[in-house]
Amino acid sequence: MTETAYYYPAPYWARSEHPWIKSLLLFFDDIAILLPHYMHGRHRDADPSLAGPLEERGLLRVLEPNDWVGPDMAHDLSNVMVELITGGTFDDLPKAQHYAELSMSRMGYSADVALAEFLVSELQERDLARPSEDGVSVPLHPTVRSTILVILAQLCRVSAKGRGLTFHPATSSAEAAQDLFKIFSRESMPSKGDLIRLDLEPVALDLALVPLEDVLQFRSENGESYKAYRRDLHRFMAELASVPEAQERTDLLLERQEELAEAALKTRREARRTLGKSLGSWSLGIAGSAWAVGTGDLFGALLAAAGLVAARTLKEPERVTAYSYLFEASRVFRT
Repeated sequence: MTETAYYYPAPYWARSEHPWIKSLLLFFDDIAILLPHYMHGRHRDADPSLAGPLEERGLLRVLEPNDWVGPDMAHDLSNVMVELITGGTFDDLPKAQHYAELSMSRMGYSADVALAEFLVSELQERDLARPSEDGVSVPLHPTVRSTILVILAQLCRVSAKGRGLTFHPATSSAEAAQDLFKIFSRESMPSKGDLIRLDLEPVALDLALVPLEDVLQFRSENGESYKAYRRDLHRFMAELASVPEAQERTDLLLERQEELAEAALKTRREARRTLGKSLGSWSLGIAGSAWAVGTGDLFGALLAAAGLVAARTLKEPERVTAYSYLFEASRVFRT
């Protein structure tokens, strides 16, 4: 099955992100972006040397929110956001100097206008949203906007699963990962205490100066080792989250990090032999949570109901995950 990197939180990447997008191709089969219809073509304008060629080769999926954010996703997004709002998640936010627009289509307006308007009205009552100025987007408090995009990244996994696809959220934004953790660190969320961060290892080279054809050729010859590394990150995260004792988890984390460091070194050496010794490094890590679906577990129930787990048919609760792959250059993801 094709495994797709779902790029977020922006609807398309900037030219400055070109290097890590190329590296992303080593770990995944293709890339997906969620691009509103009124922004059509902007992804190619933002990075014409990469976005266009990827789309022409069938390596970039341009998802239309009017089609992708259907009634189920709009309902799930509204449910999670209302739970966060009424639970006080946004009560202590500092007053924003600037409100950032988010397309109405990504908020579910095309799927359920009444539900989307209800959510926006709840946000407006708390001065977290303002009336639309252009008829296609809603100005939101930056933290609220980021939170919605993080939730959408997880819900797109759900929608993709229902369409026979496998999506993996991927970002270079440490802030987006922090937002993911804030959601699941709340007292009401059963994942509290099961949050896992695996530090980034420099595993991929900075491919900014390597022609796309060479990158794809290298991937065809060596891509399986990168995909195996990425799968191990996800497996390790879920394994660590299932360990109840803090000390046992710490010991296992150290052991797993040693394994990852060895694997990363091996892939780097092979890439340098093939692509050039002077290239800098990109790092891949993962942040997320794994927990058993239980009573009151809103987000886990949404993931389970979408078929990611067969929780309703099992006698024992099944574990589900919410996660994001993280890419960074010359830094380690720490909190």
